[in-house]
Amino acid sequence: MKSTLFRSLLALPLSLALIMGPTAQAAAEATPGFTFGVVPQQAASELARVWVPVLKYLSKQTGYQLSFRTAPNIPEFERRVAAGEYALAYMNPYHYTVFSKSPGYRAFARQKDKRIRGLLVVAADSGMQDLKGLEGSAIAFPAPAAFAASLLPRAHLRQAGVEFKPVYVSSHDSVYRAVAMGLYAAGGGIERTLGNIDPAVRDRLRVLWRTPEFTPHAIAAHPDVPADVVEKLRAAMVAMASDKEGLELLAQLGFAGIEAGVDADWDDVRALNIEALDDLVGE
Repeated sequence: MKSTLFRSLLALPLSLALIMGPTAQAAAEATPGFTFGVVPQQAASELARVWVPVLKYLSKQTGYQLSFRTAPNIPEFERRVAAGEYALAYMNPYHYTVFSKSPGYRAFARQKDKRIRGLLVVAADSGMQDLKGLEGSAIAFPAPAAFAASLLPRAHLRQAGVEFKPVYVSSHDSVYRAVAMGLYAAGGGIERTLGNIDPAVRDRLRVLWRTPEFTPHAIAAHPDVPADVVEKLRAAMVAMASDKEGLELLAQLGFAGIEAGVDADWDDVRALNIEALDDLVGE
């Protein structure tokens, strides 16, 4: 069953047609609309700054009206994906392994030539040199199920026998700012968001440790999105790197390109047997 939001978007062309008449009806019917949800690793304003131009470009290339969406924090994003509120979504690798089961999102693209790894940052002037120095510390993470920035570092710390108190502060940017201000001994993040943070904040941080590498974020479609729509979107995304405007927009995302993705690409994440979000998929 389609979610209320998804049904509303599909009904939008008809609503416009009733208000504006036959000409508007023909135009509206020719422009199907789909929401595109982005995991809120950063502030909504920053995500909109880099994603909205990309979605406008893809709308022009495909004829589909793609509307940017995010959520106030990662747990709320998880709830919305679980409810099928986004027709399309950019989600972390672990999210994809969960939401591919229910409500059945299917990956069709991913960042090209990219592997994702998490990291732990400390203040630049911290004397800490290894993870053992974090014993008994409060450590900031963006959210419990943030894959590389939270799940992986927490698992490794526990395997290493390091006792710590996790504190969840809603976004990667919040982690970096809190550690730079000295509010927490360390914090979890990823290379891309650390590279995108205000340089004045980044210069006050130092990477203490990095995780192993995994398949990156998935670009996935809700099962109600027609296969021909997915294929047209995938082709347009893959073609972006061959077009000057597209390449410039990808650079704003920190992407060298976008490549096709298939469900099995995330089997390396499934092999970790993480079950932190099983309550959201009814298991």
